[in-house]
Amino acid sequence: MTYAFPPGGLPHKDDNPESTAIFSEAYAVLPASTMRDIVTSQLPDWYKTRTWIIARPLTGFAETFAQYAVEVETGGGSDAPEPDTGAQAGIFIARGEMSLTVDGVTSTLTAGDYAYVPAGTKWAVKNNGPELLCFHWIRKRYVPAPGLGRPDHFITSDAASEFHYMPDTDQKWATQRFADPADLRHDMHINIVTFQPGGRIPFLETHIMEHGLYVLQGTARYLLNKDWVEVAAGDFMWLRAFCPQACIATGSEPFRYLLYKDVNRHPALVLP
Repeated sequence: MTYAFPPGGLPHKDDNPESTAIFSEAYAVLPASTMRDIVTSQLPDWYKTRTWIIARPLTGFAETFAQYAVEVETGGGSDAPEPDTGAQAGIFIARGEMSLTVDGVTSTLTAGDYAYVPAGTKWAVKNNGPELLCFHWIRKRYVPAPGLGRPDHFITSDAASEFHYMPDTDQKWATQRFADPADLRHDMHINIVTFQPGGRIPFLETHIMEHGLYVLQGTARYLLNKDWVEVAAGDFMWLRAFCPQACIATGSEPFRYLLYKDVNRHPALVLP
C-alpha cells in the first residue's frame, strides 16, 4: 500500500498556472500541484524538517484544527514538537520510519501506522532511518468533558483497522476508525474512508462536524456545497461544518482519504 504525500519540487517554468485550487467560505480544495517547495514552512525546535501547513484556524476557514504534511530528513526531528500544551496530535505515516517517544516510551512507526498523542504529554519525533520520513500531522486543542479523563496514547495501523461497511452499499463504502467511537473521551476522530470504484455517498450529506480530507489514493468526483470537483491522490479538501457533500469514486483503484472530524462535544454557544 502506498500513501500520497506532497510532491514538492517546482513545476516547469512554462507550465500553465491554472489548477483546480478553490478557496470559498464553505470549502477549500488544495490540489497536490499546489504543494511545492516554495510554500513550505520551517518550525522552531524542528531540525532537518519542512512542513506543508494545509489547514489552520482562520476566520472563514478551519475552526477546530490545523493539518500539516511533514518531511524529515535522516537525523532530523524534534524533542519539543508541540508548543501548545493543550493540543493533541494524530499522526499518520506516509513513508519512511519514525521513532516516536511519548512520556519516555519509544516506538517505531512505518508507512500505514497511526499514533494518537494526548494533550499535555511530553513527546519527541526522530528520523533514524536511511530515507525521508513523511507523515501527516493533525493538531487540535483538546476539549475536556465533565467526568471524563483524557484519552490514552495508542498506536495502530491501516492494516490492523477493521473495515466498517456502510449498509446496502455492496461493500463499496467503508470506514476504518483509529479511535473507538464509543470512547467519549475523544473529541476528534481520524479515520480512513475507502470507496471501491463506482462507490458513492448516495445522498447529500450535511452535518455539524468540520472535515479535513487528505486523499491517500485514487480519484473521485466530490460534491462540495453546490460544486462537483475532480480530486486525486495528494489533494486536500477542507469542509466547513454543514457544508453539503457527496462522492463518486472514479478510476480503477480504490479512492481513499484520511479524514479528520470533531466529535462528542456540545457546540460552544459563544463564538471565539
